[in-house]
Amino acid sequence: MATSASSRESIWADLEPLLPQVRKPAQYTGGEGNIVVKDHRACSSSWLLVYPDAYEVGQPNQGVQILYEVLGEREGTVAERGYSPAADMEALLRQHGLPFFSLETHRPLRAFDVVAFSLATELGYTNLLTALDLGEMAVRAADRADDAPLVMVGGHAAFNPEPLAPFVDVVCAGDGEEFVGEVDDLVKAWRADRERGAGWPREELLEAIAEVDGAYVPRFYEAEYTRQGRLRGTFPRRRGVPYRVPKRTVSNLDAWPYPKRSVVPLTETVHERYSVEIFRGCTRGCRFCQAGMITRPVRERSKDTIKEMVDNGLAETGFEEVGLLSLSSADHSEIQGLCGEVADAYEGTATSLSLPSTRVDAFNVDLADELTRDGRRSGLTFAPEAGTERMRRVINKTVAEADMLATAEAAFSRGWRHIKLYFMIGLPTETDADVVGIAELGLKVLEVGKRYGKKNKVTVSVGGFVPKPHTPFQWAAQDSPEQLRHKIGLIKSRVGGEKGLNLRYHDPAPGVLEGILARGDRWVADAVQRAFELGARFDGWDECFDLELWRRALADAGLDEAWYTTRERDEAEVFPWEHLDSGLERDWLWTDWQEALAERELGDCRWIPCYDCGVCPGLDLEHQTGHLPIISAS
Repeated sequence: MATSASSRESIWADLEPLLPQVRKPAQYTGGEGNIVVKDHRACSSSWLLVYPDAYEVGQPNQGVQILYEVLGEREGTVAERGYSPAADMEALLRQHGLPFFSLETHRPLRAFDVVAFSLATELGYTNLLTALDLGEMAVRAADRADDAPLVMVGGHAAFNPEPLAPFVDVVCAGDGEEFVGEVDDLVKAWRADRERGAGWPREELLEAIAEVDGAYVPRFYEAEYTRQGRLRGTFPRRRGVPYRVPKRTVSNLDAWPYPKRSVVPLTETVHERYSVEIFRGCTRGCRFCQAGMITRPVRERSKDTIKEMVDNGLAETGFEEVGLLSLSSADHSEIQGLCGEVADAYEGTATSLSLPSTRVDAFNVDLADELTRDGRRSGLTFAPEAGTERMRRVINKTVAEADMLATAEAAFSRGWRHIKLYFMIGLPTETDADVVGIAELGLKVLEVGKRYGKKNKVTVSVGGFVPKPHTPFQWAAQDSPEQLRHKIGLIKSRVGGEKGLNLRYHDPAPGVLEGILARGDRWVADAVQRAFELGARFDGWDECFDLELWRRALADAGLDEAWYTTRERDEAEVFPWEHLDSGLERDWLWTDWQEALAERELGDCRWIPCYDCGVCPGLDLEHQTGHLPIISAS
């Protein structure tokens, strides 16, 4: 059915009277600093960028901020943003017959040519379906008319898109900066032809998009199963589409210095800072870390580009905090000089600087000292991930207990008063002794802290491990909630009522769903849709998640929870994501899985000339090896 002209207009006049009836109405008003509002009638393509979570969580998302600017700078392209409405707003929208809308101009979802979802986590899948349903779109792609917006997904959770395959038209595998421009050109041509009455069918547009590097069009592929119900593979069913879809990689980050003018919120969000991604990728080889694996190879922004981005970003936003972001920020080859020069530039001002992601060694304390010359030394965060050296060898987290204690000594002796430590439980080969080791390490760090002040404290945060695609642990079994609760109990018993040590842990139940969706196949899509129909929303929020609802959805879809979670896979297992090429050789991942079981560590190829994983040869790259900084605890 063609979209009527009225359905393309702003719904603000009908929406505004409803705002006094909802919590946090400012999240729906728009009007923030640095937004870009264009005349839709003067543009030849329009994009709605949706983060499928609440505004307060999604507004700072770096991926959305970057693509918003990249698309907004294109001549003739409109880019607007959307976020998931809370339960009170969703109920009012349905009651009054109002659709999912954009924040900039409050236009309906169907007014856009492309609706692109950024998926940082699998727990946003039902919010994605909610947006489509509220937006008056058929939930399944096969049921949509030719003039319906294209539904696209990207982000880390899109590296196994199969549980969403029936719902989406296009998946962006990898970096989006160049990708969205190439797709935008095709959309403009499609729309121009359509408006002249000579339009090509939606199918032909998708065929053209499928030729873009990094584009996966699920409808052109079919999953095949054996008689025993095991996946045989996912194969192309359309001539000209790739057998394996290569991920898209932006090689020169200096050419893409985004965001330049971050949107400044008018209401509270989880992060209120100007963030600069100082490099992309990681080579430390933590075997549990999907982000580190799928973003290889490492690509650094130059020190000069970073400094220019910081200067311009602060001037354009008025933020008083800068985050120098990456998966391991202290690994940047120019980090010492960068921190010193940025600190020099803002010394004596209200601007605070931070490295949110740092490794466990005293060098990071040096950097933190450099960035906090004004004396605001509230806390440092480190992630040993496991409590014993044996377990850290298994996960390839090359941190000795002596390193952690030396780092704590350096921090507390220099006036830092709080250290946060992040750990995982449920890791492969883990024993009760390894779990108790988490509490033991936390107590030892606290003991160091008390030598420098009785009020010094340590926070130990514990989360359940979920195996992820494209990692050596993709073959691993996942602990059940009962097993994880037992392990949390061991930590609580050892910590006791120790004053100064704060233990935090997550409910293990949502990890079940995350595990199912992370390694799920196309059959899981039926359960996702059923859970949405049963009312599942905001599954990443403890107060909203309902495991029993999801178990009912799985049962209705005829699926076995244990098959997707607590079952260890063997070498012959065919994974639902193998037709998406992250650049990592399957044989290398399997070998590293065996190395993990043998408790053997793997070197960091940033410091050694190693090409074993396959990423660099696949991109025809010769990576540059670095020089380790001199580390001192003095």
